Amino acid sequence: MAYAIKAEIIDPRARRFTFTAQKTMYGGKLIAQGDTIFVFASENEGGQGLIARGIVTHAEAIRKKRGIPRQTPRVSVTIKRTALAKRPMGRRELKRLTDWNDGRPGTELNFKFYRQATNKIVSISDKAASFLSKCF
Repeated sequence: MAYAIKAEIIDPRARRFTFTAQKTMYGGKLIAQGDTIFVFASENEGGQGLIARGIVTHAEAIRKKRGIPRQTPRVSVTIKRTALAKRPMGRRELKRLTDWNDGRPGTELNFKFYRQATNKIVSISDKAASFLSKCF
């Protein structure tokens, strides 16, 4: 299974990324050690979109808080970078892909990341992972 994370990135060229209590959607809560993950620097925080590919070296689910009925699952992850993106892929490149049922990998990414623009970890299809791999 492959995943993608969109988050605030302080150092886009870091060899290791650590994210604490990240929101998960679209199957992102199932992330585990050894999974491939694509790292997007959130445009909401001044980032540029896809910056790296990596391997999850640690994943830990965060316990839900008592007394709060609806909570989005959260996960803390550590990622070892394996490659830096060589071509851009972000909101600008995906914005026009809005036919949610067209089955295109770019549309999947636009839907999961930019329809609701919050930072998050999501699972992605093999087609979307292959699509993103062309950026390296």
